[in-house]
Amino acid sequence: MEVRLQKLLSQWGIASRRQAEQLILAGQVKLNGQIAELGQKADPIHDQITLKGQILRPTNRPQPLYLLVNKPKGIVSTCKDPQQRPTVLDLLPSEYRQGQGLHPVGRLDAASTGALLITNDGQLTFSLTHPRHHVAKTYHVWLEGCPPPATLSQWRQGVWLEGKKTLPAEVRILKPYQNNTNSICLEVILLEGRNRQIRRIAKQLGYPVRSLHRTQIGSISLRSPSGKLLPQGRYRSLTSSEIESLRHMITVRSSLSPRRSFPYESARN
Repeated sequence: MEVRLQKLLSQWGIASRRQAEQLILAGQVKLNGQIAELGQKADPIHDQITLKGQILRPTNRPQPLYLLVNKPKGIVSTCKDPQQRPTVLDLLPSEYRQGQGLHPVGRLDAASTGALLITNDGQLTFSLTHPRHHVAKTYHVWLEGCPPPATLSQWRQGVWLEGKKTLPAEVRILKPYQNNTNSICLEVILLEGRNRQIRRIAKQLGYPVRSLHRTQIGSISLRSPSGKLLPQGRYRSLTSSEIESLRHMITVRSSLSPRRSFPYESARN
């Protein structure tokens, strides 16, 4: 059966769907000896597909891997960095960095820390990052100053960014304002992931972010099912039940509208 090339590369764990599209556009993928075009379809049984001169076969597909990293500050959430900064893949053993097709699921900016999924399951990556699935992400956010209740209420209801209102968010105070630090700590739960969304909202509301730490993605927490906290800079494999919970969450979320998704249960488990 013919399948679009970018989807095929994603299913084989070669790259995420977006990365596969970039490889095709860069002319690094060939179909039956000819440079492939974006949108082309291929039959994996009868067609020959090559990437950078190497023939790809379903039997070459690496074992699916599902990892959670506690990203430290200063690490970029990409596979490679033009500025030669350390990436999240550098946190993994050398055997994971070669030929496994691993890539981060979404991003955390370099100044932020916390939970980041890494996998070679391109289809799961596509589903988790697709806007319509509204995967809940939980953050601990330290702000400069003390926003009044009206400001927090505004954040909860949605804030206009570049002409588009953000989805409703859950915002609650974790640690009250402290005069000696001029800071307050909030728990913020988002159902979308615009570029630097929390930092931009906080700055727009007049209370810039001092520190941002992601603790949870859907039901996947930096605390393992046994309760052990994943140290910063370390990784762990997801359990089979965690992987299944992600897939189940995607199925459920895709059938819900954004405003019906709150309150939610899965991200607190």
